[in-house]
Amino acid sequence: MFRALPVRSVVIDVVIAVGFLAIALPVEIQIVPWAGLEQRVGTTLAAVPGIAVALVFAAALAVRRVAPGIALGAAWAGAVLQMGFGRPPSFSDAAVFAVLYTAAAYGTRQVFWVGLASAVAGAGIGTVYLFVGPLSGGAPVSWETLPVAAVVLVAAVFALGLSWTIGALVRTSRRARETRQEREVARAETAAEAERVRIARDMHDVVAHSLAVVIAQADGARYAAAADPAAAPAALATISATARDALADVRLLLTQLRHSQSDGPQPTLADLEGLYAQVREAGVDLRVDVDPMPTGDPPAGIQLAVFRIVQEALTNALRHGDHSSPVEVRLRWLPERVEVEIDNAIAAPVHPPALTDAAPGGDLPRGHGLIGMRERAQLVGGKVDAGADGPRFAVRAVLPVSSASTALSREAP
Repeated sequence: MFRALPVRSVVIDVVIAVGFLAIALPVEIQIVPWAGLEQRVGTTLAAVPGIAVALVFAAALAVRRVAPGIALGAAWAGAVLQMGFGRPPSFSDAAVFAVLYTAAAYGTRQVFWVGLASAVAGAGIGTVYLFVGPLSGGAPVSWETLPVAAVVLVAAVFALGLSWTIGALVRTSRRARETRQEREVARAETAAEAERVRIARDMHDVVAHSLAVVIAQADGARYAAAADPAAAPAALATISATARDALADVRLLLTQLRHSQSDGPQPTLADLEGLYAQVREAGVDLRVDVDPMPTGDPPAGIQLAVFRIVQEALTNALRHGDHSSPVEVRLRWLPERVEVEIDNAIAAPVHPPALTDAAPGGDLPRGHGLIGMRERAQLVGGKVDAGADGPRFAVRAVLPVSSASTALSREAP
């Protein structure tokens, strides 16, 4: 029933109502300054009904924005009081236009439609009051007065309806502005959520790969320590460098979480050589075949997708593969697409966890890493297939180069 308004707005409405009352009271009292005291007192007593009407309309004007429904009820009370005293229309009735405007602009849905009904009903009742009530002098409605009554009715409907219509237009404009703001907030929240998903995906890729290299180096050093004590320092150096690089990447990602405009790690094709070196230092026989080579500089989105897919596939090979067999990486940069294939031998007899929840028919497993590869490919309009192929596990991706220039541009910070 009551709207939350700033104190400043409430004070302004009260000041307007007091100013309105200061003008309406002399009009209703009709005091003649040069008349005698007895005449002024008699005039004042006779104007008490008019004073009451002015007070009620001023009250409606004062609360019209903080409580549109109450203001509309007060305006009706003032009109009924005016007709009950048999008073003619006066300056006080001007408050009705402001009340109808605010009822349409700021009232609830019920007050909005009650305001429209009040405009139509008020015009009709006022016309009947003028031509049939006490002001008519008891003269019946005739064919001569009927056209005048019709004109008065149309004019009243137009005047009251215009006030309500202007308020309705203001209401529509305000609702449109609020809807636009809500849409902008929703768009910002969607973008923030997409950024959080991207950061989480990058965090998984960075941490999972680095930890896989660290684990492989640690296991290798542990097994080789007895036969070759000199191998331990080299493995520890690789572990230290890998962990340091991972920590730097994680710090960049955490910076993005704190400051959405900060630059995050965005690997390119040039970083693949460093990735291959890490895997080889972990004791894996990695064989890379790039044929044909990329012509020109591929889109940044496609470079990021290729790097992350290769990184995740090699991470899975380190975690679940048979390190006694080579891991093969094949990249084919065709004019309209790039084909990525990574396969490795499956460690026996324990199957990797990623394969235990694979869907029937060799579809993509539900592991987070492989799902992340599929999401990377889908962002650039491509697709990824992953699954066991006999004794080996293969990841195959096809990414369209033509659409990648725009598909992942939204993902980059």
